[in-house]
Amino acid sequence: MENAVFLKEVSSTNDYLSGLVASNRAALAAGFVALAENQTAGRGQAANVWESDSGENLTFSMALFPDFLPVREQFLISQVVSLGVVDFLDDYCKIGAVSIKWPNDIYWMDFKVCGILIENAVCGRELSSVVAGVGLNVNQTIFRGDAPNPISVSQITGEHYDLEAALEVLREKIMRRYEMLRRGEKEALRQSYLKRLYRQDGFYPYQDAAGTFHAEIEDVEPIGTLLLRLENGELRRYAFKEVSFI
Repeated sequence: MENAVFLKEVSSTNDYLSGLVASNRAALAAGFVALAENQTAGRGQAANVWESDSGENLTFSMALFPDFLPVREQFLISQVVSLGVVDFLDDYCKIGAVSIKWPNDIYWMDFKVCGILIENAVCGRELSSVVAGVGLNVNQTIFRGDAPNPISVSQITGEHYDLEAALEVLREKIMRRYEMLRRGEKEALRQSYLKRLYRQDGFYPYQDAAGTFHAEIEDVEPIGTLLLRLENGELRRYAFKEVSFI
């Protein structure tokens, strides 16, 4: 596989690739991937730890260089990567009922199959580089951690997958969405993202600092804030980690 490095073990593919971007940016092309067989300190959003048995899943980071994208539109990168994973699960794995739990967890029904961690570097008013970490549960069948709802592709389909072949397809799917962004198809990406949102079809329970409530998803704004409409019509805006799905 070209434009990639395969690591037997690393603390975090995001940390590894961020260091590579900082030290050797000119040698890397968009879509460069660092794939680890085993991560000893894999990270999720907000310092969460990602559980993955060695050699069973796709745990990798991808470098992108969207120097054409203003910082205020950086959430589009999250949408690009999320939609690329959804496209992969739709087309390669033939899985239905796949959705994106805001902001970028990938769900099958009510189970989490993939986590994404986006880390951006900024130069002035534009992004200079992005390291997108992806942890996709592929062949693992036993989860020992305290995550409430993990599942793998293999558990859903009953199939076993060649990880390198799957990674080739997954990278292609993400890069196709990235090329949409390069062409300026921002609204198409936004609408595709909204259509695949988890719980986008009615009222569901949520919890914020003030307590629990029922609401429906009204919108996800360009900066990534979640807009919820309560049953009484009130609109509330939330940044990441300000509201929980119950």
